[in-house]
Amino acid sequence: MKIVIIGAGKIGVTLADQLVREGHEITVIDRSDDALDAVNTLDVMTVEGNGITLETQKEAGVDRSDLAIAVMSTDEENLLACLIAKKLGVGNTIARVRNPEYSAGIRLVQDDLGLSMALNPELASAMEIARILRSPSAIKIDTFSKGRVELHKVRLPEASPLAGMTLQALGRLQTGVLICVVERGEHEVFIPSGNFMLQADDRISFVAKPKTAAKFFRKIGIQTDPVKRVMLLGGGRISYYLAKLMLDFGASVKIIETNPETCAHLSEVLPDATVIHGDATNERLLAEEGIAKMDAVASLTGIDEENVLMSLYARSITNAKIVTKINRTTFSHIIKQMDLGSVFHPRYIAADHIVRYVRAMQNSLGSNVETLYKLVGNRVEALEFRATAKSAVCGTPLMELTLQPNLLIGAINRGGKILTPGGKDTIEPGDTVIVVTTVTGLNDLDDILDKRRVRA
Repeated sequence: MKIVIIGAGKIGVTLADQLVREGHEITVIDRSDDALDAVNTLDVMTVEGNGITLETQKEAGVDRSDLAIAVMSTDEENLLACLIAKKLGVGNTIARVRNPEYSAGIRLVQDDLGLSMALNPELASAMEIARILRSPSAIKIDTFSKGRVELHKVRLPEASPLAGMTLQALGRLQTGVLICVVERGEHEVFIPSGNFMLQADDRISFVAKPKTAAKFFRKIGIQTDPVKRVMLLGGGRISYYLAKLMLDFGASVKIIETNPETCAHLSEVLPDATVIHGDATNERLLAEEGIAKMDAVASLTGIDEENVLMSLYARSITNAKIVTKINRTTFSHIIKQMDLGSVFHPRYIAADHIVRYVRAMQNSLGSNVETLYKLVGNRVEALEFRATAKSAVCGTPLMELTLQPNLLIGAINRGGKILTPGGKDTIEPGDTVIVVTTVTGLNDLDDILDKRRVRA
């Protein structure tokens, strides 16, 4: 597909990188030559110019493209760029819209401008963090089937009863969960089979219904009580959205922010939160504001170094759930070695939403990618497909399907009933199917079949 990305900021560069890897023809527009330097290492075309002018968009070939994605610095620029792209005849447009004041009416704007998607990375990030704070034992939680199925990631402690147990033995306990990814050490990633043996300190990802996941945590001795006292370090957009979500959930929220104008605004729009004007890197201030008594501490400033230091400090004085926002993609191997709790990259969260949409666009049989998450540094993908009558996998017992290697079917959603699949189960038209695999780039449900092998 031909895709034009308007804006070469953090999300623009991340999108260009991921979409090039997916095999698309990418052109990037930005008015800054320095910004375009960041994508010159990729196999993309670049156009220096203003993305909200007709001439620049024509030069970039928007009128001959399948999709235009506007991720410039302001919402107004992005909406105008998409409007111009639609006038030029592009079939699909995506705009990044971040302002909380626009969030309530974004559906109307989306319909009026003919946007395919209006993406709010900060809100999407806040929603992911909120899920973690409601089940703080997990490092990460991704959802499928409108929340009916969850993919939990958790680290096995030293005394875990699962250490030394094979997945086959775990299955006999009828826990109702399916372990689909195991990360061991810094580099090893497994899509495990039944004879795979778990070890202490493994990071396991498992698929389960929400209530089943909670029961599983209790069975293996991991605390799952949702947090009630939350401290947010930094008062940016993610903090605003997260505070609103947690207040609605019934938690008490305290925000520490250095900018007095931001504090005044947050106090106005979040009257039930406690907003403190101060430096969140000041140990004395954090102690005075009760960081040691918090159930969760989230470091959400715009400076990675500050977030890392504050999270490490919080970890040293409290047992609270730690959340750390990281903007940069460099030094990821060092970040992994630090005990920063749940680490979130807003740019990747945004990119996942757009890549999912792009895959659905190019789908040929209609078994669309409804949900997509990239895991373990993009080495693993968890996808949800909708099966149609045309799908070759329908009607055949799973044990008779020749699946790609390093691929697991994690769950089947049949009319709202969630099935943990066994060998005799089948996929039927209308089902949604959750697939976890190291085979990246699947576009269609039938891509789970290994067409190179013929079953004997």
